[in-house]
Amino acid sequence: MLLIPLLPVPELVITQMNYIGIDALVVVGLVLLTGICGLTSFGQAAFVGIGAYATAYATTVLNWSPWAGLGLGLLLTAVIALILGMVTLRMSGHNLPLATIAWCVALYYVLGNVDALGRYDGMVNIPSVSIVGLSLQSGRHYYYLVWIFAGLAAFGTLRLLDSRSGRILRTINPDHGGGATMPEAMGASVFRHKLLAFLIAALLASAAGWLFAHLQRTINPSPFGIGRSLDYLFMGVLGGVGYVWGAFVGAAFTTVLRDLLQDWLPKIFGGSGNYETIVFGLLLIAALKISPGGLWSWVSGHFEAKRFEIESSARDALPRRSKPQAGEQLLDVQGIHKQFGGLAAVQNVSFSLGAGEIVGLIGPNGAGKSTTFNLISGALSLSEGEVVFSGKKVGGSPSRSIARLGLSRTFQHVKLVPDMSVIENVALGCYQRTESGPIAALLRTDRLEERRAFAEAERQLRRIGLQDVLFQKAGNLSLGAQRLVEIARALAADPLLLLLDEPAAGLRDGEKAALAQVLAQLRQERLGLLLVEHDMNFVMGLADRIVVMEFGRKLIEGTPAVVQASPAVRAAYLGLEAS
Repeated sequence: MLLIPLLPVPELVITQMNYIGIDALVVVGLVLLTGICGLTSFGQAAFVGIGAYATAYATTVLNWSPWAGLGLGLLLTAVIALILGMVTLRMSGHNLPLATIAWCVALYYVLGNVDALGRYDGMVNIPSVSIVGLSLQSGRHYYYLVWIFAGLAAFGTLRLLDSRSGRILRTINPDHGGGATMPEAMGASVFRHKLLAFLIAALLASAAGWLFAHLQRTINPSPFGIGRSLDYLFMGVLGGVGYVWGAFVGAAFTTVLRDLLQDWLPKIFGGSGNYETIVFGLLLIAALKISPGGLWSWVSGHFEAKRFEIESSARDALPRRSKPQAGEQLLDVQGIHKQFGGLAAVQNVSFSLGAGEIVGLIGPNGAGKSTTFNLISGALSLSEGEVVFSGKKVGGSPSRSIARLGLSRTFQHVKLVPDMSVIENVALGCYQRTESGPIAALLRTDRLEERRAFAEAERQLRRIGLQDVLFQKAGNLSLGAQRLVEIARALAADPLLLLLDEPAAGLRDGEKAALAQVLAQLRQERLGLLLVEHDMNFVMGLADRIVVMEFGRKLIEGTPAVVQASPAVRAAYLGLEAS
């Protein structure tokens, strides 16, 4: 790459490489926003336009240097992106794409109707960029500037993804990471991480606009409309929207192929027309048919999973919570009620749980057990009643706030990031025990904390018996093993109270026995455990007390022996003939 401008290649090739680098810079942001976080944006071309017009106005009207124009463009972009993000990122479904379409269309018409910006004729005589007196007017010189920006964007994004914040970003996508419920239960603010991704993608697009303006030396609104935003999305999808290097493959493939088709097809068909659009679309379909995850997914499939040395020395231990005395009350559920329209899913349920105690929550399907879990953990809001955890009223608090107090949980339907390794999934549980942010990730000052997090993750996986699958992708494990990974992730948070939703589902008898030993050991460590379970032998042999639910109400509470002897339980749950 570094030698290309020094070789006797045509200027056309250098120009193409410059445009590929600029496009890739935009698409790297889309990979983070759309591929990683699952947030579809049709407004990236508008942010490119902000960067381009900001530097054009600054250099031609205000007589600022191009570098000052870059700063102005990034500042304007940050302000606009934060305002748009605060509004649009709270939307769901198709509302976010529609909002970004509106933003892109609105900016296009603003640029075309403001006299100071040249209206639809645009702005001309934009100066070239200089570095310490060296003009980059030549495309061969400018090549290095373009690819320095593109390279920094790629490596910066990779560093971000390989960090505490990056792991949360990878959980947000509802198609791969399960959406907002799981990261919020780890103590993270999903909205803040969405806003971070939106801001980074916008800033990368703005920087690309700055490069574009000083390469073209003249601009107009045409390259910043909705059509160009679609082009960027096509590049991302074609290259592999979930892969940083796919941005470069998609940009290169799209740019080169489109130029070739524009040259060849008129000669083949004997006239001008939009043949290249039709043929390009067909080739795009064929490429995605061959490699549905994009071209880079086919390449990356031949790479081995990333492995690294785990440092588990005592000096690398993360801070731990002080545990309450055995028997000290951790959880007090006071008459909680949840209404969904005309359906009362949970009605006036009360019970308590102490440190070093295991309480089983059982009942037939539809009894309200998982809803009760969600009310306690903050995933659902209470209609009535109160939940007191660790001496604090938490009813109505978001799940991330409750998690920070020391509550950790698993889920009825496993919520792991299938494309992340097992140890990375478990390291998510350390989120609230660590502090490093995105800047620390970019500067690599978070490495000690990361080593501590992975040492803790490895310790919990070893405790649960999964030390041999640390670097396997979580999606390749059996359902039972995935449930164990969830338990290890919950334990990595160093909780005071652990909520386990059907932990033994999918496990073989030997695995259940091993899990029961682990849970019994946690009880000895003064951890409180509340578990929903359908395996009666498992829960009856482990729990100190049982709470039985039926139709959203508490039917009975007592020791396993009392519950098993209850005619009401046999009638409602085990069946009249059960022994």
